Amino acid sequence: MTNCNPSLFTILTTYLNFLALLIFGHVRDFWRTYFVADSSSVVTPKGYAPLLKSFDDFYQRRMYTRIKDCWERPICSRPAAWIDIMERVSTDFNKTFTFTKKTIHALNLGSYNYLGFALNPDHVTKEIFNSLDQYGIGTCSPAGEFGYTAVHRDLEKEVAQFVGKEDSVVFSMGYATNSTTFPCLAGKGSLIISDRLNHTSIVRGARATGAKIEVFKHNNMKHLEHVIRQAIVKGQPKTRRPWKKIIIVVEGIYSMEGEMVDLKTCVELKKKYKCYLYVDEAHSIGAIGKSGKGICEHTGVDPADVDILMGTFTKSFGSVGGYVASSKAVINHIRRTSFSPLYGSSMPVACACQALNALRVITGEDGTNIGKERLQALARNSEYFLNGLRKLGFEVIADVGSPVIVVMLYNPGKMPGFSRECLKRGVAVVVVGAPATDILEGRVRFCLSANHTIEDLELALEKLSEVGDLTNTKYMKQKMLQGQDTH
Repeated sequence: MTNCNPSLFTILTTYLNFLALLIFGHVRDFWRTYFVADSSSVVTPKGYAPLLKSFDDFYQRRMYTRIKDCWERPICSRPAAWIDIMERVSTDFNKTFTFTKKTIHALNLGSYNYLGFALNPDHVTKEIFNSLDQYGIGTCSPAGEFGYTAVHRDLEKEVAQFVGKEDSVVFSMGYATNSTTFPCLAGKGSLIISDRLNHTSIVRGARATGAKIEVFKHNNMKHLEHVIRQAIVKGQPKTRRPWKKIIIVVEGIYSMEGEMVDLKTCVELKKKYKCYLYVDEAHSIGAIGKSGKGICEHTGVDPADVDILMGTFTKSFGSVGGYVASSKAVINHIRRTSFSPLYGSSMPVACACQALNALRVITGEDGTNIGKERLQALARNSEYFLNGLRKLGFEVIADVGSPVIVVMLYNPGKMPGFSRECLKRGVAVVVVGAPATDILEGRVRFCLSANHTIEDLELALEKLSEVGDLTNTKYMKQKMLQGQDTH
């Protein structure tokens, strides 16, 4: 993270909070191991090694379960600007939940509904129903067999045109787009240089290659150049031979930070040291840039200077799956070697139809101005909300223009309090903490949508201000007051 600066008091109280949780958790485990049976614990047979990772099991039972009610809240409506959340209660400290048959109508600030395609234009919905009539619900087959249709072909062709590449291949799952593509691109003797805060799908995919992996400080181009230079000088471990290839991997918008990559400098470095550049545009494609073409358009970079562009249809397009776009040679190689198109069922045709028609709305090929208007609304909402949070005194780390806006909470005890108090006031938010972030970097992540109105955002800011005062999380306001006191 580039803009995070907690006070010493915040750091100490955060560590003490985690320490208290660990101590009480282990005391409870000791008590229930020797005195009281506990159905939540997995008993290891005598003479056997533990089947589960011990700390993962402990974390789930003794730490996550305490605040489990803040996640996995089921909804019974479309994930649009406003949602209906099914109310539930627990009488066993969140081990199980019971539904009350009531709903909570809440402002949705947590869904990846950037361009508002959770509420489709009528002509898009009509096309999807037509595809269901023609092709059915699922393909039940990989793309390499009988799971590839004219809709998939059109989607790949139009995605490639949209992002400025020769060809593209679509995947049925966004996570698998990264995790099954990297093994096709790198192997033993290759070097992958990855941003420290890259998504776990990139991390898993890179580890599956067998290549050497180096990590550079988040969005720190000086450190990236240092890592590249050291790698070139030292060569491969043991043999010191030159690397077969070096691939730099970054994200357009970092999903847990709301920060954008310094793409221009990345391109300069990749040209200077003859590396390849892989950009994950899961959160930037369709969300930033004048015409929604993502980080390349937003930063003024020629897509030809980026070797591989990856994106998903689960955010701005209101569908599922993802794509990889590159040269025809690279895409043909991925089609022949990636596990996903070879062995996994292809994207359901209705979902491919949704992504295709959403893309046509964004580009205006549907004959309307809906896409243009939604892009403008998203940019307006993102800037308005970002400025509003900063004026209230929250510590915000997102870049201007990003639909993902992050407010720091730090202390793990403040995450559930913030989430629950927001829900009481009719605002649905997503809080995130360790292990999804560093231990000191608990936060609330807001996702803006073109469906939001200024009135919605004004209401949200009013309620968030109340919660911020209640939970004492307006850290920038506190720093300003402390600065005035010192003078």
